[in-house]
Amino acid sequence: MTQGGGSGPSGAMSAKSSPLTGLEYLAILAIILTWGINNAAAKVATLYLPPMLMGGLRFLAALAFLFPFVRPPFPEPRKVLAIVLLTGPIHFGIIYVAFSMADALSPLVVASQLWIPFTAVFAWRMLGETMRLPAVVGLVVAFVGVAWMSLDPHATGDLPAIALIVVAGACWAVATVLVRKTPGIKPLKMQGMTALVAAPVLLAMSLVFETGQVERIKAAPPIAWAAVLFAAVVSTVGASALLFWLVQRREAGRVTPYFLLTPLVSCTIGILFLGDKLTPQLLIGGGATMVGVALVAMTEKRIKPEEALAEAA
Repeated sequence: MTQGGGSGPSGAMSAKSSPLTGLEYLAILAIILTWGINNAAAKVATLYLPPMLMGGLRFLAALAFLFPFVRPPFPEPRKVLAIVLLTGPIHFGIIYVAFSMADALSPLVVASQLWIPFTAVFAWRMLGETMRLPAVVGLVVAFVGVAWMSLDPHATGDLPAIALIVVAGACWAVATVLVRKTPGIKPLKMQGMTALVAAPVLLAMSLVFETGQVERIKAAPPIAWAAVLFAAVVSTVGASALLFWLVQRREAGRVTPYFLLTPLVSCTIGILFLGDKLTPQLLIGGGATMVGVALVAMTEKRIKPEEALAEAA
């Protein structure tokens, strides 16, 4: 790749380190808005559809677009299966159950960002990576922020859902660390394999654990189906493709910090349209959490394209 007259390795390095272009900033903005809206869309969809059914339908629709990317070779199949189970049916199954249980969106979205400090902890334990002091401080601040936010009187009713979100973040973090130990698999191929596994697993879990699916499908308004399709096509396929395009052009670490703005979009939608209440305790706790997450994210250097595809629920 050449840019600005450079060629070969030095030209590629120059292209990676040059200022972001206007088109790249537009792509970043599109991803932030997509992932931020996707959180609200998931909350709306789980108001009308059973959560596991909603997740299964999301991945089934996404698979229609991603299936062409699922083709051999499949290196380390057992490890890849663990990754797709963690990032697909386990993570999203828990996430959608939590969304269906909670009254407010904002605390859940903020708590979901704990996957970033969880990743630093698991990388330290599983890979022997060093945790620098800013990351340790950020980790403590992030967890204290979630605890403080969760103890707000307006959020205590959502404590079980927040706890589930934290568990889901830990599952995603383990998968992220496993990705680091797995030979390169292109992100859209990984997304396709995740959809291939998640769709039948979540639909089967819905059949076993949920009831009234047929009635709720018939009663679901158009906005519920729009939310499912948005999650499947715009978020899972569109935003992931944009991000893959970005990290092919740039170091992933140069673009991923911008995605810390995603919760701001989700929380704004939650407050303006979904009835979330913004209290001082929620604001302080949420702000502290995001500051802590940002400290960890800015300290983290080893970000691969596959890890960059970790999307907000």
